[in-house]
Amino acid sequence: MGKALVLIGLAVALLGLLLMVGVPLGRLPGDIVIRRGNATFYIPITTCVLLSLLLTLVLSLLRR
Repeated sequence: MGKALVLIGLAVALLGLLLMVGVPLGRLPGDIVIRRGNATFYIPITTCVLLSLLLTLVLSLLRR
């Protein structure tokens, strides 16, 4: 349980650091934005793939 909390804390700290530096998480190349009139549709494909890879890595480290 201790390892899990440390890894989750490190992941959150890394995410916070990236946001402070200016990495546009949520506005990555490959994310789709459709604007029509008053409606805006946002489909974060690249962001979802990146978060999925990160979570897979963290969870695989936790299983060891």
